[in-house]
Amino acid sequence: MKTRVFIFLYCLCFFSTLFSIDKPRFIRGIHIMPWCINSQKLIEQYKFLAEFTEINTFVITIKEINSDVYIDGSNKSKQIGAYKKTLNIKKFIDYLHEKNIYVVARLSVFLDPKFSDNFNDASIKSLDGTVWRDYKGNSWCDPESKEVWEYNFSIVDKCIEMGFDEIQFDYIRYPSDGNLKNLLYYNNSMKKDNNILSFVKEINLKYSKKINIGIDVFGLSITSMDGLGIGQNILKLIPYVDRVYPMVYPSHYAKGTYGVKYPNRDVYDLINKAIIISKKKLDKNFNKVVPYIQAFDLYRKYTKDDILDEIQALYDNDVGEWILWHPVGKYDSKIFQSKFMSDRFINMRMDILELSDYKV
Repeated sequence: MKTRVFIFLYCLCFFSTLFSIDKPRFIRGIHIMPWCINSQKLIEQYKFLAEFTEINTFVITIKEINSDVYIDGSNKSKQIGAYKKTLNIKKFIDYLHEKNIYVVARLSVFLDPKFSDNFNDASIKSLDGTVWRDYKGNSWCDPESKEVWEYNFSIVDKCIEMGFDEIQFDYIRYPSDGNLKNLLYYNNSMKKDNNILSFVKEINLKYSKKINIGIDVFGLSITSMDGLGIGQNILKLIPYVDRVYPMVYPSHYAKGTYGVKYPNRDVYDLINKAIIISKKKLDKNFNKVVPYIQAFDLYRKYTKDDILDEIQALYDNDVGEWILWHPVGKYDSKIFQSKFMSDRFINMRMDILELSDYKV
């Protein structure tokens, strides 16, 4: 009898690690940091959002732009001092799955200063062959380096083992600030585009049958088809991923972009124009786009009404999906609709939308 009980419990534990959630028809998500999970105040808020609001997706940063890695499993992350032990991540993933929440792991890839400082051969170089640094003094990993690829893949493998439903690759690009004219390949946009494309193709080859794949890109990437000089040529990349997450943050746009005089003030107008233009540019590929929208203060305070205006701009363009970004995962629960109410987007667009069009 004891043997049967042991076998049953073993099988239960084993299959729970394989349990995953299908991508929601309309992603409504928030970003959080893993150390937030150990804050009693924040964890209670996250549980409330998961159980009682329209939020159906959590994006959890597992590898950050300062190189910190929040899950065990990579010897190199320990070697370079990047591993930060964080409790309860697996427990929280299991809880979210119980509530039918889709869970995404976010990884910063080529902005990884601890790795590139420790392994100079894997860093982006200046024209004179020395390690190149941006305005903040950060070195960057070389997108051509297979050593960099394998390091990130070792972290992805652990994320899959922990039960994440999707991997979201961020900073899959070349630098955008600093002394760019001293950057190797500065004038060779095609080379940069192809290097990023090679990496994304390898992701597809290695993981497309194991887990959903997403990439984070500049907001301008979905309206400009030239790669922006950072390697994010969206038309080349989009066939190899399940989703593209453009960071459509109004504070990040220059005055006059898309004809919007003050993007950081007129948030509805900025997002409205960005989506209209990107739909024309991407055509049928736009069905893979899930915008990140701004829920953080920059140059001014972002209110509940600002965030609702951003969401409304999406809905008015027949885009029913979004993820809110706050760098440390603090959100006003009043922004979100109750899970027990009929969906405002579906109600608003039912006259012209076929829900089957949104099935991915």
